[in-house]
Amino acid sequence: MSETETDAEREAGSPIEDEVQEEEDEEKEEQPEPKPLTTEILAESLSLLCKTGNSLSHAYVRVDLRDRELTDINALRPFVHLRYVDISGNMIQDISPLANLSQLLWVSAEGNNLSSAQVEELPFLQVANFARNSIRDTEGIFHPLLETINLNHNQIREVTGLDPIKLSRLHTLELRGNLLESTRGIILPNLHHLYLAANTISRLEDLDTLTSLQTLHLRENHIETLRGFSPTMVALQYINLRSNLIVEISELKHLECVPNLRALVLADNPCSEEDSHRLEALLAVPGLERLDKDNFGIDDRAEAASTRKQREEEAAEKAAKDQDIEGMDKT
Repeated sequence: MSETETDAEREAGSPIEDEVQEEEDEEKEEQPEPKPLTTEILAESLSLLCKTGNSLSHAYVRVDLRDRELTDINALRPFVHLRYVDISGNMIQDISPLANLSQLLWVSAEGNNLSSAQVEELPFLQVANFARNSIRDTEGIFHPLLETINLNHNQIREVTGLDPIKLSRLHTLELRGNLLESTRGIILPNLHHLYLAANTISRLEDLDTLTSLQTLHLRENHIETLRGFSPTMVALQYINLRSNLIVEISELKHLECVPNLRALVLADNPCSEEDSHRLEALLAVPGLERLDKDNFGIDDRAEAASTRKQREEEAAEKAAKDQDIEGMDKT
């Protein structure tokens, strides 16, 4: 500090110091007032008395702690027989106490302040809801009996850490309303239902690994091309692509390889404004039964068959002409 600085300047501090102080003050303001779970709250929230594992005693197996403004659930640790836990609508940042609940089957932690869904392995957990938090990744999710997980409306930019062996029972994955730019990292051969609406996805990657997938929701993304679909997707019957950026109807050719596709939603894409988009969809995917909300009828299929035959004849005629020209050039 120079000798010429005044006392007022010293007291004011530097602009950088002021900015750091402002950030620290904002963080303090964002921190909720501590409100830990108490035995009194627990006593009025427990229900469903059941036999324990040895059938010699009874314990409450359900707790409903919704909308209690809780910041801490450490008091749950001793209640090892709990199977159904609802802690939705609180201000919880740490769910590590759930690791003590070795009998847990179902948990909802929707609408809290979680930055991660990570918790130690829960051997019997089947359903988990972590929607509407501030979760940034998919690491630390490896519960062997998990069947459904809801991670909607978080801040996940990339899917990582979902082990197909540890998550072999997972059949439904919900990731609506996140920040995903790609489907990369969702490598789950036993997955049946995948919900990815309202992200910023523009690239379709790793889809070839989803051999059991039946429904795929990609509504309200940034998809321009349908490259990425694979003939290995033998179970896929429904694709929702509503409100994307598909301009060229020719992109539908990338769905030809999906052998059992039955229903497709294309509404609110630029290509759906073309008069021929229903015909082109049926030409690309002959087994298609429904486009948007309308089923294909006998007349639609007859028109598609006639158009397909005409195009095949035109293509054969063109190939013959090209061959004749090539022969003339050689002579």
